[in-house]
Amino acid sequence: MKPMSTLLSSLLLMFALIGSAIAGETVNINTADAATLDRVLVNIGPAKAQAIVDYRRANGAFRSPEQLAMVKGVGLKTVERNRDRIVVGGARPAVQTAAQPTLRPAPARTPQPVARR
Repeated sequence: MKPMSTLLSSLLLMFALIGSAIAGETVNINTADAATLDRVLVNIGPAKAQAIVDYRRANGAFRSPEQLAMVKGVGLKTVERNRDRIVVGGARPAVQTAAQPTLRPAPARTPQPVARR
């Protein structure tokens, strides 16, 4: 019984990790404020998030995620950990969540007459 419970626990953990990776938020590093950067990016606290915003104001928009490594306190390892969360662009909203399926009502069907004998 022990191997079965271990297997089930492993499967649940795997699905939880995959689900969080798929449904994770992304952040546009060119439009996000410090609070959003702090919330979405891993290993980025309030001070580093503010440093990112200050660097962006002083040097202009980021052209690639790798440019984050030029901010004091942010290294390439941090950029790599956050690569799936980082969006570089201009006009997009600061935070995007995974697309949710839209529910549409079923098309109206006209009832068919029932043949009686």
